[in-house]
Amino acid sequence: MEESQKNPIQVSEKLFQVIETLAENGPMGIMELSASLGFHKSTTHRLVTSLQCLGYVRQEEGSLKYALSLKFLQLGSKIINQTNVATLIHPVLRRISEQIGETVHLVRREGNDAVYIDKVESSVGSIRMASRVGNRLPLYCSGVGKALLAEMEDEEIEKIWNTSDIKKLTPKTIVSFDELKERIDRVRTDGFATDDEENEEGVRCIAVSLKDYHKVPVYALSISAPVHRMTDERIQELKDIVLKYKVEIAKMLGVGK
Repeated sequence: MEESQKNPIQVSEKLFQVIETLAENGPMGIMELSASLGFHKSTTHRLVTSLQCLGYVRQEEGSLKYALSLKFLQLGSKIINQTNVATLIHPVLRRISEQIGETVHLVRREGNDAVYIDKVESSVGSIRMASRVGNRLPLYCSGVGKALLAEMEDEEIEKIWNTSDIKKLTPKTIVSFDELKERIDRVRTDGFATDDEENEEGVRCIAVSLKDYHKVPVYALSISAPVHRMTDERIQELKDIVLKYKVEIAKMLGVGK
């Protein structure tokens, strides 16, 4: 039966399998691609030829192997330009807040600071966080900041420290680089960061970093609450939640498995 006469969904699935295999492995010959996909050689050739006619696959002159064309890069750039990360992630922030009843923030790194770009307020009690969308907070003294710093090389962390205006914003603010390094090492081990009243008295938070479309960790998500609700036991309960949603968001942005 001709490929065009088969179930269109099955044909489309095979086309995307070809695309994903070439994206994962780079240039491949028909025989190599057929073996990898488990398709008959003639089937693979028809699929590749179709993609080539549409401009999504090119054939290298020297090796005659097939590879994805830059058309995918053009499409990807258009998608990124049309997609606002905060808008995309907002439903997830709302879901987290509704699940746990606490305030959830999304920040983006800008230089030595993190900037609030979204916030879903707690539905529990009348206490409101001082944070506002657009406000900045230093990386060195915040949960989201430490989550982002933990993704960097030690040399970059030291550079940020040396170029930051280190101030003791609360009695618990870290003002020692050695202590900051110890905290960051803990973040790298645990997979999440905490803010123990370091940026705002009476408020603790748990945070994780998030990667953008280019797999660069420039965003972070945090759950914040008054100290009487954000106990050590509560943080241990919330860590599994933030780590689960970190994986979900990564998949949404196309940077996770």
